[in-house]
Amino acid sequence: MLRFRTAASSSLAEIHAEIEGPTGTPYEGLFFQLKLVLGGDFPASPPRGFFLTKIYHPNVRPETGDICVNTLKKDWTSATTIIHVLSVIRCLLIVPFPESSLNDEAGKLFMDSYEEYHRRAKLMGGVHGKRESAVVKEGKSLGGEAEDENVENGSGLVKEGLVKKVRKEKEKKKKSLKRL
Repeated sequence: MLRFRTAASSSLAEIHAEIEGPTGTPYEGLFFQLKLVLGGDFPASPPRGFFLTKIYHPNVRPETGDICVNTLKKDWTSATTIIHVLSVIRCLLIVPFPESSLNDEAGKLFMDSYEEYHRRAKLMGGVHGKRESAVVKEGKSLGGEAEDENVENGSGLVKEGLVKKVRKEKEKKKKSLKRL
């Protein structure tokens, strides 16, 4: 399940999101916070993704939370939606790509002993991940939720109405800022 909310600073350049760990992964039953930082030339260039919750994963830099995924690099197009980016990041929790590792230890362990990788990822997730949704608890959702019926196994299609709703909300905020 994906949920997202605006940043506490109400900056249009930052999107904070929450991803629930997918079933069958070491992250199952836990919620992880992340943010996407939109550059000045967005959507021409991709946002930068960061896990705010510490997570043991080959494609996440342990020191900074940087996320390495092709959708945020060479596969980016200006037509890519934020919901698609979040879905891809959730899929990355299901199938890591140790070949493009930002955490070499996790990448090597994933390749050499999946059982040990799973144990460490689950241990770290248990320490840092949340057992309940912070977005629902805080009540700060934009109504921008991608429920399981909309995102099949973290990689399916998201209903177009949700994307339109988020874009509409973003436009409202831009207009409000212009008035000031």
